[in-house]
Amino acid sequence: MLSDPYNGAEPGAIADSEGIAMHRLRTTRKALVAACVVAFAAFGVVSCGSDDSGSGGDGTGDITINATSFPDYVDPQLSYTVEGWEVLWNAYTPLLTYKHAKGEEGTEVVPGLAEALPEVSPDGLTYKLKLRPDMKYSDGTPIKASDFTYAIQRLFKVDSGGSVFYNVIVGAKEYADGAADTITGITTDDATGDITIQLTQPNGTFDNLLALMFAAPIPPSTPLDSDATNNPPPSSGPFMFTKVDAPRTLTMERNPQFQTVKDAGADEVADAGVDKITLIENKNQSAQVTDIIQNKVDFMMDPAPSDRLQELKTRYTDRFRMEDSINTYYMFMNTERAPFNDLKVRQAINYAIDPEALNRIFGGRLHPTQQILPPGMPGYQEYKLYPGPDMEKAKQLIAEANPADRDITVWTDDEPDRKRIGEYYHDLLTQLGFNATLKVIAGDVYWTTVGNQSTPDLDTGFADWFQDFPHPDDFFRPLLHGDSILPTNGNNLSRANIPANNAKMDELLQKQLSDDGVEQQYADLDRAYMEQAVWAPYGNEQFTTFLSERMDFDRSYHHLLFKQDFTSFAIK
Repeated sequence: MLSDPYNGAEPGAIADSEGIAMHRLRTTRKALVAACVVAFAAFGVVSCGSDDSGSGGDGTGDITINATSFPDYVDPQLSYTVEGWEVLWNAYTPLLTYKHAKGEEGTEVVPGLAEALPEVSPDGLTYKLKLRPDMKYSDGTPIKASDFTYAIQRLFKVDSGGSVFYNVIVGAKEYADGAADTITGITTDDATGDITIQLTQPNGTFDNLLALMFAAPIPPSTPLDSDATNNPPPSSGPFMFTKVDAPRTLTMERNPQFQTVKDAGADEVADAGVDKITLIENKNQSAQVTDIIQNKVDFMMDPAPSDRLQELKTRYTDRFRMEDSINTYYMFMNTERAPFNDLKVRQAINYAIDPEALNRIFGGRLHPTQQILPPGMPGYQEYKLYPGPDMEKAKQLIAEANPADRDITVWTDDEPDRKRIGEYYHDLLTQLGFNATLKVIAGDVYWTTVGNQSTPDLDTGFADWFQDFPHPDDFFRPLLHGDSILPTNGNNLSRANIPANNAKMDELLQKQLSDDGVEQQYADLDRAYMEQAVWAPYGNEQFTTFLSERMDFDRSYHHLLFKQDFTSFAIK
């Protein structure tokens, strides 16, 4: 899953003169008075505070949260950023889901809208599930088994970045290519709730895939081939969206029909602890910190900026903590075009980058790395192929490559730390003799822009990835498999397409992680990709949680897959 903003004092960023106009979702604040929203839209940093009405100490009431960038989409089949998933997880419940718990326990797959975990045939090709009866979406529409088929079909119609995971379903590729009117490998019975899924080959991650929001059933009234951001589908989770004004604000409220899901026996799906969450985008992270200190805002989705970390660690220990996260930060390099189609140029970048310089931007929250898999991911084995930083070695490789094209566009977004990362990388490329141009665009549209192959001058730039599920395939398939080079919403930003590695990835997917030697083979695959220097990785980020005084800090927790679990929010 693609990430969002981080911290750091805000330098004078280079604005994108073309002003790319698309807007992405990403912020929430309590339901404030309309005047406050207008003021925020006009001035950007205005804070109007949380309304304490209705919070009589029973955990209910309204809260306000801030995000530095809006979610990419408020659409379960399209959203593929940390901001989006943090918001959507508790609105769209799939057939299976993840346990509402902190730490490794939260990575356990449990039944969601389905009555139980799937019954799997001995050959691993057939999955059978049964939808719980008498459940309703937030608008009162019955939840039907065939809604699952509709959701998976919609994934392919909207060119979702998540569609690459579901190609394993029989008939999915034919449907995606327009050669079939439906996905033949999915059969459902609305009367009984039975759902049967046929796979083309065994898939060791398929339970995990059924637990992602990509596969959450939605009613067929949802447009098949468009983004539903400003008019999201009805909810099946504890929260529903009552207002979305992308990319400024959105409001989530309790789903009045969620009791039908609980009555059907969905015990693993947690209920809401507050009545309303209003998310508001605020690009000034330091202002977010100040507003939480003054109890005007209740939570910030992104880590505190580096210049305020020490203050929070020493003065607010009763409502601030550091959090584990499984992610990798890297620079992507377009391997399809010069100069990055030359291995020596890509290796030079890896030698030149200084993770410690970048760690200073994160205020010391960055674990240095030079590989794809992060700590905590099965198959992780620490190694370093390009010891450095070694500018002399990097310049030697550039001289040997002698690229004819030295004009490079460096991409990053406008969140403070990412602008600084982009500026660092731009300066580094300049030192290596390239004519580099820095292009900074809004964080709300960054991933859709760099993930669109029609965007010109996609040479290199900032990227990161946060685990979707606890399996190493998640750090390879969507990011590096040749089939993941998509026309839109693509995540293979380096456009890597190495046939031998593609084949190995597909072979490993048919096995279980517990099988002898499988984790080692994933570690070997990591090294095989870095021998080709398809990325320039530099770190794994640690997150933070900071809440207002009125929030129940002990109850709130950070989920390893979805960041903050919004069902854990409660007012004292």
